Order: sequence, then C-alpha cells, then structure tokens
Amino acid sequence: MAPAAAAHAPAALSHRRTRKLLARQSNPWIIGLSLLMSLLALLPIAFVVLSAWQTGWSTLLELVWRPRVAELAVNTLLLSILTLPLCVALGLALAWLTERTDLPGRRLWSLLATAPLAVPAFVHSYAWVSLVPSIHGLGGGVLVSVIAYFPFLYLPIAATLRRLDPAIEDVGQSLGLKPWAVFMRIVLPQLRLAICGGSLLVGLHLLAEYGLYAMIRFDTFTTAIFDQFKSTFSGPAAHTLAGLLALCCLGLLTVESAARGKARYARVGSGSARQQRTVRLGRGGKWLGLALPLLTSALALGVPLITLGNWLVAGGLEVWQADELWPALQQTLLLGAAGALLTTGAAVPVAWLSIRAPGRLHRLLESCNYITSSLPGIVVALALVTVTINFARPIYQTSITVLLAYLLMFMPRALVSLRAGIAQAPVELENIAQSLGRSPARALWLVTLRLAAPGAAAGAALVFLAVVNELTATLLLAPNGTRTLVTGFWALTSEIDYAGAAPYALIMILLSLPLTGLLYHQSKRTAGR
Repeated sequence: MAPAAAAHAPAALSHRRTRKLLARQSNPWIIGLSLLMSLLALLPIAFVVLSAWQTGWSTLLELVWRPRVAELAVNTLLLSILTLPLCVALGLALAWLTERTDLPGRRLWSLLATAPLAVPAFVHSYAWVSLVPSIHGLGGGVLVSVIAYFPFLYLPIAATLRRLDPAIEDVGQSLGLKPWAVFMRIVLPQLRLAICGGSLLVGLHLLAEYGLYAMIRFDTFTTAIFDQFKSTFSGPAAHTLAGLLALCCLGLLTVESAARGKARYARVGSGSARQQRTVRLGRGGKWLGLALPLLTSALALGVPLITLGNWLVAGGLEVWQADELWPALQQTLLLGAAGALLTTGAAVPVAWLSIRAPGRLHRLLESCNYITSSLPGIVVALALVTVTINFARPIYQTSITVLLAYLLMFMPRALVSLRAGIAQAPVELENIAQSLGRSPARALWLVTLRLAAPGAAAGAALVFLAVVNELTATLLLAPNGTRTLVTGFWALTSEIDYAGAAPYALIMILLSLPLTGLLYHQSKRTAGR
C-alpha cells in the first residue's frame, strides 16, 4: 500500500499545481466574462428586491394581504399538493413495472413513458380542452399537469432502479423481510434523490407554467402576473406577485435540499456485474400490469395525437397553406439557433473556470446561473422589461432582449453539458498548446473546445429545443409583429381556431422529439444499459 500511495501522491500534487497554475494564468477576459454572466443572472433577483424596496413596506403589505393573493396562493398550494404525489406514484409504478417485472413489451412501455415530454404542456391542455370543452379549474389543472409532467419523475426513478445494487436487497431478504418490506425499507429510501430531484423539476414547472393553466381557466401566480402586466403594464401589483412567485421557487429549492438529507447512496468498490431480479407477475398480474402503462399512454399521448389528427383532417390543406405558418417556423428556427449559439458561447468561460480552476469564487459565479434558472420565465421577462425601459430603451422589445431572456433562463442546460465535455478534455493538451506559444484563449479555442464539441453540441440542442417551446417570455418581450410557432399557436387558440393551431402544435412536437430521444438514451447510458 505504501508504494502505491507514494506513487499516487506526486500525481495528485502535480494535478493541484496544474490547477493553481491555470487559475493564475486565466485570462482576465475569461474571469471578466464569467463575472458578467453571473451579474446578468442575478438581474431577476435584483429586480424582485428593488421592486419591493421601491414599492414600500406599507404598499407592499396592502398588495400582499389582498383576497386575490390569498386565492392565488391557495390555488398554487392545492395544485402542488395534489399533483406532486400523483406524479411520484405514477412515475414510481411505471418505473417498477418497466424495470423490475416481466411485463410484456417493457422497452416499448419505457419509451412511451418518456414520450409525453415531446408534447409541450400547453399542447396537452389544448388537446384536452378540444376534447372536453367543459374541463377547467383545479381538477383539470391536476389532470393535465400529471400527464404532462410525470416523465420528469419516471426517468430518474427508472435510471436509479437499474443502477441499484441487487446485493442490498439480498441482505434484506436474508434477514427475513418480505418482498414488500424489502421495497419499502430498502429500495424506496435509495430512490430518495431521484424522487426529490424529479419532484423539484415538476414543482418548478407548476409554478412557472402559464399556457396550460390559462387555457383551462385555472388561476395561478403566473397567469395572474401575465394578466396584471397586460392590464396595468409594469405596475406594483405585477411586481409584487412576481416577488411572491420567486419566493415560492426559492422556498421549493430549500425544501428539496432539506428532503434529500445527507445519507450516503454510493457503495465502496465496483461490485459484481449482476442482472436485477425480475418479478414474475403471472398471467393475471400481467394483464393488470399492462393496464397502467396502456391507460397512461392513452391519456398522455393518445389524446393529443388523436385530437391533433382530428383538427388537421377538419382543417384540410388550407391550414397548411396559411400565410403565417411557414414564416413562423422560420422565425422559430432563427431564434432557436441564435439563442443556442449565444447561450452556449456565454457558458464557455463559466464552464472552463469551474473545471480548470475550481475555487469558492468560481463556484459562486456558477451557482448564480443555476439559482436564476429556477425562476419562472415571466419573472425574468418582467425584470428585462423594467431594465430596458429605464436603462436601455433602444433594445426594448427587440430580438436582443428576447435572446437575453433565453440566455438567463437556459444557461444551465448548456453549462452542464459543457462542463462534462471540458472535464473529458485532458488539461495537459491545453498546457502543451500554451508552451508552443499559443495564448490561453487560442489554446482554449483550438484544443479544449474542439475536444468538448460533442458536449457543447448537446447543450446547444437542449437550449434550442427549450427556446422552441418557450411561451411567456416570448409573448412579453418579442417585438411587435414577431410570430413564432408558440406565439402563433397561442394567438389562434385564443381565437378558438383550433384547426388553424393544429399545424403549429404538430411542428412543435416534431421539433421536440429529438430532445425526448436524447433524454431517453442518456438515461439508458447513465444507468449502464
């Protein structure tokens, strides 16, 4: 052990020295750009704090203690309390059926459980309103939310079940525990991180979603903020509601962090390669087991696709010949490409510092982007409206402001992928390039970013598809006359022209399919399968 430890020590020391050298050699422009990105990311938080300060405590309290705010708070709380447990239960049941049983067609059902992510939430709502015009209120909100968002829980739970060491279950059974007790006392606690992470994503979507709830006439903080902004422009009431919504999101982050706990979930050693134990359902059990994924697929995929098909048939060729459809697709692709390139490029200095020269300051700069991304798009949009009107009026309601919103909202999607790509690029190659006379910036461009290109491309794709389906910030910030697929779809559904909106919805689903496939295959690959 001593020789091995002695051999490892110089390598670790050399690695630390390399990091310190890179930290000292970091170009000022890399640090400056990272600082600029972090300051921009803090803009929505600063907007919330400044708005509260300018409103004044007396006016602020009057606005907060209104019956309308209490109604919105109750609606949002009830929506979360009802939706989150149902999403957890559905995601857990589907994950167990597709990963731990001999259910016929498990691979197909696994893919179908992920596929609802390709359908934007407001398209789910559009399909259900078209099918059942009377659907509205809390019940409708919970139904559509569950079928739209349960894959956010299914994916991490299924991946964790695949990775789980079968030995810990064997130990439980050797101690005399029944199968249900093994699941409840051993397997379920191991799923805590997956459940908490998925619940956080669903909760943030519930707080931020506008189109889904506006279409079924269920008022939440986000719908009320949008209506308030449209009626009084950027008044104190809209700012107050935005502040309360931001506090709800930050509170949700705090609750999720506390729920994760500090338990250890990793094992020491690689263990032995073993297949997970398969539970045999029996003939009757298989029919019962098939009922759940079949019903879920019918509600989450059948309803949107059949509804779209009906409206497309009813509209005929005329809906495809609409003058604004293809320009909307072109505008969407342009904004998506520009947003993806801008966001991925802006993430490079932050990702490089976090990997090559980690430290408290650099971690803090990186964390600013993650915190802001948890805020709803409507809060980011209101912040940019206020800033551009008061300090940068020439870019108010221009494409620049829209792209800035995409940058603030979707930076983490590019950042996570870039960090993984840069981490896999050997730092020694970057050092060799600098030793041959290349500047740090040239070495970063010619060596590291080329090796990290697959990660950068994955991050850009995630940002592109997020931009394609973004609604609230685009509605509030886009220049007059701008028509994307999302805004075109929203305008037509607002006019009850469901046939005219169907092509927009179908194209958005087709553009979202690559993201769904990427998430599905990434989940399989991460789980080692």
